[in-house]
Amino acid sequence: MEKVMFQSPQDGEALEFYVVEETSINGFNYLLVTEEEDGDCDAFILKRFSQGEQEEDVYEIVESEEELEYISRIFTEILEDVDITM
Repeated sequence: MEKVMFQSPQDGEALEFYVVEETSINGFNYLLVTEEEDGDCDAFILKRFSQGEQEEDVYEIVESEEELEYISRIFTEILEDVDITM
């Protein structure tokens, strides 16, 4: 499983996540990530935003309940053996 590093915009802290799945919907890329590689743990859905000519990808945690529910259903369909609960 791919491991990625993110920098928290609030405090600059480096955060490590494991990428479970990636998908593109309506022109936006989404990542389903977890803090642990295996087992039951918290998961987050990140949405990529373009920052002009910036080389690094910028991702934000999806917080809109409506968008979160929609994207969660997509990831549940893609990953048949994963149960995403909110």
